[in-house]
Amino acid sequence: MSSRRSGSRARSKSPAKASSQTPRTCPCGLREAYESCCGRYHTGAASAPTAEALMRSRYSAFVVRDEAYLLRTWHPRTRPASVDFDTTMRWTGLEILDTHDGSPFHTTGTVTFRASFRGGSMHERSRFERVDGAWVYRDGEFPT
Repeated sequence: MSSRRSGSRARSKSPAKASSQTPRTCPCGLREAYESCCGRYHTGAASAPTAEALMRSRYSAFVVRDEAYLLRTWHPRTRPASVDFDTTMRWTGLEILDTHDGSPFHTTGTVTFRASFRGGSMHERSRFERVDGAWVYRDGEFPT
């Protein structure tokens, strides 16, 4: 997920803090507890095995405002200096529309998704790459 139209601005100098309220179920839409789903990626206990898993974990990181994870999983060539979250944004759901490549056996992949928020939604086709063996978000485009 990029910072464009996502309820955050990627060029702000003010550091964002992770939300102090940990969700019980994972915001990514899978029916698992946050700690055993995306939370384990956020803490560094595990790495996302696929581009889709990384996409879901980045969406969850936007929900819980985990700037460190977002920056850590952003491609070094496209990574902003910081992420400034819109504290009025309330994410309400994630729908994966399509995936192409991005398996544990690929080096690149795309994930097309719709992320809903109170008052609207955004549609993005995100591109992912492996850097030093780990999936990272490279960039995205907004299909019409």
